[in-house]
Amino acid sequence: MPKYNIDDILSDLGVPKSKDTPAKTGKKPGDEGPRRHRIDQEEESFSPLPPMPANQRLYGEEAQRIADPAVKRAPSAAPKSAVGRALNEIYTPETDASAPSGGAVQIGDLLVSRGIITAQQLTTAQSVVRQTPGKRIEDVIIEQGVEEEKVLPVVAELAGVPFERIDLNKGLEGGFDGRLLQRLGFDYCKAKSVIPLRTEGMRIIVGSPRPNDIFLLDEVRTRLHATSVKLVMVTNADIRGALDIVGAGQSKEEDLAEILSNVDEADVQVEKMEVQTTDLEKEASESPVIRTVNYIIQTAQRDGASDIHIEPSEKKLKVRFRIDGELFEMMNPPPGMASAIISRLKIMANLDIAERRIPQDGRVRCTVQGRKLDLRMSTLPTNGGEKVVLRILDTKAINVQLEDLGFHDDTLVVWKKLVDAPHGIVLVTGPTGSGKTTTLYSSLRQLDKNSMNISTVEDPIEYHLDGITQTQVHEKIGMNFATALRALLRQDPDVIMVGEIRDMETAQIAVQAALTGHLVLSTLHTNDAPSSLTRLVNIGLEPFLVGAAVNGVLAQRLVRRLCNHCKAQEKPGEELATFLEMQGLDSGLTWVAKGCEKCRQTGFSGRVGIYELLTTDDQLRDVIARNPNVAEFRRTCIERGMVTLRGDGMRKVGAGITTVHEILRVTEANA
Repeated sequence: MPKYNIDDILSDLGVPKSKDTPAKTGKKPGDEGPRRHRIDQEEESFSPLPPMPANQRLYGEEAQRIADPAVKRAPSAAPKSAVGRALNEIYTPETDASAPSGGAVQIGDLLVSRGIITAQQLTTAQSVVRQTPGKRIEDVIIEQGVEEEKVLPVVAELAGVPFERIDLNKGLEGGFDGRLLQRLGFDYCKAKSVIPLRTEGMRIIVGSPRPNDIFLLDEVRTRLHATSVKLVMVTNADIRGALDIVGAGQSKEEDLAEILSNVDEADVQVEKMEVQTTDLEKEASESPVIRTVNYIIQTAQRDGASDIHIEPSEKKLKVRFRIDGELFEMMNPPPGMASAIISRLKIMANLDIAERRIPQDGRVRCTVQGRKLDLRMSTLPTNGGEKVVLRILDTKAINVQLEDLGFHDDTLVVWKKLVDAPHGIVLVTGPTGSGKTTTLYSSLRQLDKNSMNISTVEDPIEYHLDGITQTQVHEKIGMNFATALRALLRQDPDVIMVGEIRDMETAQIAVQAALTGHLVLSTLHTNDAPSSLTRLVNIGLEPFLVGAAVNGVLAQRLVRRLCNHCKAQEKPGEELATFLEMQGLDSGLTWVAKGCEKCRQTGFSGRVGIYELLTTDDQLRDVIARNPNVAEFRRTCIERGMVTLRGDGMRKVGAGITTVHEILRVTEANA
């Protein structure tokens, strides 16, 4: 690497000489020491993001043009000096690397001169780069079949960073830090193509195939709480191989202990119970196991998860959380702890820890950091061991007002009138996990519990409601929905909520209750509102009874809400613009999900409901009495002004609440 006189460098940068230059101090050009990488130079400030003036990324004539508007832009944007080209190669963002200027041409020329690629391959790569904004020339060359380990050392040399290989044959001792990798996150390393290699004093060395991604370094430093981070270049193949080793290998218990150091056994309080003196229960009662289980529950509650999946296999124990309807792999405790963790959960749920051959269901009531949670637990024997799923029933999640669920103003007014009606059936329909229970509970909460007798029949009782009588179904002893509903009718009820209308007997009793002066709320599993009425007819009810008893049907879905920290508007493509025009929306710009740290790079945070509300009147009751087919009945409802699920979703797209793709994803069957 040649040495440069500082006066020449400053001249190339368009900066006038100062009294502190070597020319003024009398120092020789080489006295400033060997050239260092930019990240090394910033160690003293303990920040991977140095202050960067507006023109710091521009060199030579371009910097002079900004400093002096009289200087005209040169025909070529590439710096002419070697120093300018080198600095441009280091500092130019990836989006600028797509142009075959300065650094990109130099990489290609050097690869040709060293016999790594041919001139024809370079010409082809440059053509691809020109046609593909954001594409780096080295990536194109590698995609053409040139080996990564031959191309990336040249890129590293020009960028002034070291190039290293990971010895995958040595497994966990191959030159990367498995402990730091777990802290950084397996999925994060895989998505960002980065891997922590080692620690040198106060500095962490990380490997990446991108030599100039200072924003990646800042993310890594923040996630690892590091003082300083330095980059070296490694191949994508080495990173993938190292991640495969970590994914297939067994984690060390010491690593987990470090993560759990701030978790106390008392953080999750459960009801004490008598424990038999078996080896398995002794193992499940040990401190590391208790802290691990507590950590899993605490983390799930903190991240807003609705379900916890604990999935053991021969070589890996996987813990996944369902957040906003999507599953995310969150942690990988040591596989050897699988039986102890599951046994601990069984003890908490008062299940038989010795029985592993059949599924078991239980419930855990606990307090996490002062917040009461109910965990509905289900076990399932698999070839890798018992799998456990915990449904988190958070009382705070159910204590929401109808106004907060996402109803359009017009729809909310009509729905409240239906719930306040003195008699009739009001149905909520949708697939499992679409928010039906939340809507029903929120509707019950608006009623006056002091002046009314409100009773429910549920299977199971998910949330306990003050001032409301709740009855649990027990099919094994003959306590089904129909039996419980008959008993409730002798309890002088005003409002009855039936968890689900599953059969003709339950449907008949519900209709009888509605026609004799009671308000009945219930659910069905149908795709839309009109098909709920035809479903009741198919169950065995007379069409005229369905029309007379049912006041309204609400179909609903849950869609992911755009993250307010990173959502953005972009110009849609031609096909999407046409679709937006057909929906009556602005086709110039549309909201899109970007992704940031606050939303786990998904672009979404939380969920909101979309609704399709059907109300019956005398005219529609006459149509129902004629028992129309589903398609015909749906057309009639839309012609009479019913807003469909997709229509309500598009209103939320226009308001910037969610995206077009999210609405299409959940309403495809209703199109």
